[in-house]
Amino acid sequence: MSISDLYSSGQHKQEIGHFASLVKIAKSDDIITDGEQQLLDRAARKLHIKETEYKEILKNPDAFPLNPPIGYDESIERLYRLTKMIFADGNVDKNQVILLQKVAIALSIPLDNVEKVCDEAIHLVMNDNDLEDFTAAVKKVNSI
Repeated sequence: MSISDLYSSGQHKQEIGHFASLVKIAKSDDIITDGEQQLLDRAARKLHIKETEYKEILKNPDAFPLNPPIGYDESIERLYRLTKMIFADGNVDKNQVILLQKVAIALSIPLDNVEKVCDEAIHLVMNDNDLEDFTAAVKKVNSI
């Protein structure tokens, strides 16, 4: 097995873990709305999730561990996508926010800063900020 094969499989595990996090947020209210389904479909394509993997993850997203990315910018991009999932149905649920905070911790957001970062993330997505503005604002809020 070549180095590129090892990287590819590790990268794919990260993508599967991220997709499972998106599914957990979508299913947190026991209903996947049309907006959430569209976002999941787009995320699956972008993350190269195969149809069989997609179905398995939808059935049991808890069976797939979160494999956080190595880089800080990649972690912020994941936080952005997860926050967008919260708004996919136009309804922000307390359980979704709690799950977002848990995932943010797994993405290396410091525990003592996670609530502030997630509040800012929600505010930024609610106001239609793009990824670039989101990244800059989260970095500012998360600076220690």
